[in-house]
Amino acid sequence: MAMILTNATLATMTGGYGLITDGALVMDRGGILWAGPAADLPRADLPVHDLGGRLVTPALIDCHTHLVFAGDRAQEFEMRLNGASYAEVARAGGGIVSTVRATRAAQEDDLFTLSLPRLDAMLAEGTGTVEIKSGYGLDVETELRLLRVARRLGRVRDVAVRTTFLGAHAVPPEFAGRADDYLTEAALPALRTAHAEGLVDAVDAFCEGIAFSPAQVARVFDEARALGLPVKLHAEQLSNLGGAALAARHGALSADHLEYLDEDGVRAMAAAGTVAVILPGAFYTLRETQVPPIGLLRRYGVPMAVATDCNPGSSPMTSLTLAMNMACTLFRMTPQEALLGTTAHAARALGLSDRGRIAAGQRADLAVWDAAHPAELSYRIGATRLHSRITGGRIDA
Repeated sequence: MAMILTNATLATMTGGYGLITDGALVMDRGGILWAGPAADLPRADLPVHDLGGRLVTPALIDCHTHLVFAGDRAQEFEMRLNGASYAEVARAGGGIVSTVRATRAAQEDDLFTLSLPRLDAMLAEGTGTVEIKSGYGLDVETELRLLRVARRLGRVRDVAVRTTFLGAHAVPPEFAGRADDYLTEAALPALRTAHAEGLVDAVDAFCEGIAFSPAQVARVFDEARALGLPVKLHAEQLSNLGGAALAARHGALSADHLEYLDEDGVRAMAAAGTVAVILPGAFYTLRETQVPPIGLLRRYGVPMAVATDCNPGSSPMTSLTLAMNMACTLFRMTPQEALLGTTAHAARALGLSDRGRIAAGQRADLAVWDAAHPAELSYRIGATRLHSRITGGRIDA
């Protein structure tokens, strides 16, 4: 339905916040036709919706989540607080593999029922697009099940879901010590089948000593290229294996985590246009001390996205505004960088050019906040009240 929104502070996210303090916009057929100062509003015989002076931003974009899973890892949380490291927990049979056991035992309807409240919590905080990874099946059948659930979630809620195949997340117990065999016999066949069924938008991998080597990741990326799928990478989270540079060489949309990223990796990402996805929830939960090199990323002009990394082990969090606060408080990102990181730069991390800003030609996916200035979204600790969501031009109270 065509409509005019008036009496709003627009954070257009063009040239920084791109604030328009007495702003208006015209939307029709799910898109933005015009946005600017109310004084310049074109004449149009359309319904008018007064936003009461509230702040309007693009709908938030959570560009890195592991939303679909079964079980929890509260006991591992306790183990870490008693001194065990993330790697030690994984070697003891916990970590990703423990979630794999619970997820393999869950049927599709069970996974859907478990995941829907997590998605609803994200939507309640202004999220309009969410990326959902597989990676907790680690066999053909369960990886496909996870991706089917992700697609199903997008059909039952007003949200855009982008799916990412993460078969190279961990080596399952039945392939212990045989990572290459796992890729050959399970992960890559699952990827091919998922692609054939239209279940995959991108491909990810975990490049780390407890997961997959750069050479093994390159095998996954080569397969993705053959299928015409973009890639991204969990890189430099626990050590520096040169994953970010590898991702950049493959033209990756993003490299994510990046606590141990060095200047060579930053330089490679800048040259390739690869987005840095900052994930403070995992840093916080794992009580890490090595912070990502935000200053280097700024210096080289690498766009920085921010995401929840929602997962049962290292970031059991659904609040994107809390992730923004953490990015500012823990990593010294600015509130403007954090909001760009959950709008325009997050869209770029997913390869999407039709959202993340308020401008003519963009999707009419918006978040209306009970706030006066966009810095409030990062300032309050996950507590800025969402007034309403606008998804494809539809206003949801």
